Amino acid sequence: MTREEYCAKKDEAIAQFDFQGEVMDAELYGSGHINDTFLVRCRDNGRTINYILQRMNHEIFKNPIELMENIVNVTSFLRKKIISNHGDPDRETMNIVPTKDGKKYYRDSIGSYWRSYQFIKNALTLDIVERAEEFYESAFAFGNFQNLLSDYPAETLHETIPNFHNTPDRYQKFLTAVKNDPLGRAASVQEEIRFVMEREDFTHTLIRAQKKGDLPLRVTHNDTKLNNVMLDEKTRKAVCVIDLDTVMPGFSVTDFGDSIRFGASTGAEDEPDLSKVNLDLSLFELYTKGYLEGCSGSLTETELDLLPAGAKMMTLECGMRFLTDYLEGDTYFRIHREGHNLDRCRTQFKLVSDMEQHWGDMKQIIDQFR
Repeated sequence: MTREEYCAKKDEAIAQFDFQGEVMDAELYGSGHINDTFLVRCRDNGRTINYILQRMNHEIFKNPIELMENIVNVTSFLRKKIISNHGDPDRETMNIVPTKDGKKYYRDSIGSYWRSYQFIKNALTLDIVERAEEFYESAFAFGNFQNLLSDYPAETLHETIPNFHNTPDRYQKFLTAVKNDPLGRAASVQEEIRFVMEREDFTHTLIRAQKKGDLPLRVTHNDTKLNNVMLDEKTRKAVCVIDLDTVMPGFSVTDFGDSIRFGASTGAEDEPDLSKVNLDLSLFELYTKGYLEGCSGSLTETELDLLPAGAKMMTLECGMRFLTDYLEGDTYFRIHREGHNLDRCRTQFKLVSDMEQHWGDMKQIIDQFR
């Protein structure tokens, strides 16, 4: 089905939610690629009240009911924490708008799942860093998110995408793709295949530490990109962490690591010229400072020790996934040119190599802010 077909009952869904005032219109909103997001404008006693309405993509998230249970429980917990800290719970966390019969989501007559959030006023998101301070603010926001949820029982959350950051599991899927080689591409990427295989033992680092009891299970966001932090329009200070679909049990160091992978690289994720791809240590330092200040001492010494490993792990894992998809015929990640996934995997592997060369620098920066 197309997006239009999945959203055919949008008006039916709108009628079910407990919006204040009369609904005026609903337009597509934002730059997300997974869910379908609409801005709903209502009119009440001469003032406009906006809401966010989303159709959840149940092809990606196979169990939207469990997903919504996670979001309801985490946002309720955050709201209580923010109130106890004398913050603004209407701006500092997402707030679910219930249906008229009190439910947290609505399933329409063709089986699409819908939810709604209060609109956070006078705030924006950025797809790229315009000023270095904004990268710091995103780091602080994700660190603060970790801190606020540091005493939440992570094991009670559902895994919305099983084995999402289980790197050894990703490695086994990679080996299967190499063995099956459905398009005969493996022969031309032996260097890349060897790069991954040489780091097979490293892929077990975090899982091994967790099994030994050294690395605690945390509530993790799992999509710590800049555009998942709302910034105040005027001050550009972090307001709220959004897009909680992948909130589930995980490791704090992978949330940190994915931000570094994406935000502290000098090149684009699909840059063909690898001479342009390196780890920007100044951005690594800036993000580390913001993240640890946001965490406010809530991480253990082992977590601090493993932050560089988290950065390398997420970068290696992502590159491995790009290479796996290339070998399997580009069936998962959308491509825009021949060899696009191969370019993507090579940028990640170049970044891994650069991290390995600057391992001592990364650890020194972590120690600076412990």
